[in-house]
Amino acid sequence: MTKKIELSVLDPSPIVEGGSAELSLQNTLDLAKKTEQWGYKRFWLAEHHNWAGMASSASPIVIGRVASVTEKMRIGSGAMLLSHYSPLSVAEQFGTLETFFPGRIDLGLGRAPGTDQYTANVLRQRVAGEPEFDARLQELIAYLYGTGTATKNGSFSFHAIPGEKTKVPIWLLGSGSYSAQLAGILGLPFSFAGHFAPGNMMEAIKLYRDYFRPSQFLEEPYVLLAVQVVAADEKQEAQRLATSMYQKFLLLTRGQPSPILPPVDNMDELWNDNERRAVEEQLFTSIIGDPAGVKQQLHELIEKTDADEIMAHTEIFDHKARLRSYEIMAQAAVN
Repeated sequence: MTKKIELSVLDPSPIVEGGSAELSLQNTLDLAKKTEQWGYKRFWLAEHHNWAGMASSASPIVIGRVASVTEKMRIGSGAMLLSHYSPLSVAEQFGTLETFFPGRIDLGLGRAPGTDQYTANVLRQRVAGEPEFDARLQELIAYLYGTGTATKNGSFSFHAIPGEKTKVPIWLLGSGSYSAQLAGILGLPFSFAGHFAPGNMMEAIKLYRDYFRPSQFLEEPYVLLAVQVVAADEKQEAQRLATSMYQKFLLLTRGQPSPILPPVDNMDELWNDNERRAVEEQLFTSIIGDPAGVKQQLHELIEKTDADEIMAHTEIFDHKARLRSYEIMAQAAVN
């Protein structure tokens, strides 16, 4: 394979059982500094709310802090949930980040609530006649790439200050067809959530490329693929570490989100056959193994999808083991 493999990080600042949000955020800073040294291209923070296992809910604040302890790596949102916020406020926040860290900020956007519906309602405080996602997106683009927006009769104009004309790169993130098509139509880069919805992966990537139109943002389609990665020096150890990930998704299928749990020796003692199949359906693109196995799986995934970039999502109970997983992944991309 001659195509260079670009690697990035998707981090939700995972909270482990017995840990704390404070510890998780400190681990995020440590992870960012290490992965920059290992050659990762970008580091994105996931936005989730009312979730016991994730500490990156206020992602713009975390993005700023991560950018302050790194030097070159792009830092961004994976994803900022635009349905919860006004486009003006998002433009101001990311315009401010871009002003502090020029040329290093990414604005990844998602349509999903990022939480349960009750929490989404608390966040949104929706009102009748509120614009839908694509209208919000167009308004956001006007703030960051144009000269703001105005009322229909032109009586008043709105500007993102800071933000206006900063041209913060906008990405659309998704796990299905809607965001893939919209990203293609608008000529935006597209990131697919293969770390939890791999069943839609090939269809969504094809739709994006089929619908893509050159734009002020991109001349050619660009696909970033997020996948679960658990790597260790020994295959058996990687498989054991991955049971923390399996337990997370098992509890999600039961409607019981929790902190990241310690690995176990035998998952069959925890799930039934139906639950096992449900978890495996969400995780079948996961890269799990020793250095040789990770290298092979990584190259096979690139060949299958022709993705331009792989974003590793790694939630391992032990922080040192998590760091080692990202280090092995980096080595697999260059060897």
